[in-house]
Amino acid sequence: MDRIIISDLKARCIIGIDADERREKQDVVINVSLASDIEDACRSDRFEDALDYRALKKQILAMVEGSQFHLIEALAEAVAHICLDHPRARETTVRVDKPSALRFARSVAVEVTRSRGEKR
Repeated sequence: MDRIIISDLKARCIIGIDADERREKQDVVINVSLASDIEDACRSDRFEDALDYRALKKQILAMVEGSQFHLIEALAEAVAHICLDHPRARETTVRVDKPSALRFARSVAVEVTRSRGEKR
């Protein structure tokens, strides 16, 4: 299966469990890998045969920037659902990094992999 990859998508949202974390938006970094059959687009070179990753990026950013999750786990799951809503997506791996989560660590991340039709 072919993959479409969106790397290091930066967004700001309310994320965290402590009151001080929830006062202001914090940075998160999102990486998405989508398994998709892109053979039609490769062969035709037509936009209509491709997964529109610009539109997908806009959907992800709109949801993330308007969200107020407590856990990056829940945020990663929500991004995965957006990805799998696209009819050409078969599976997605989503990684959400929270750079400010731990002192002395560059980042803390959660990675989830979800497939179309998978029960959760």
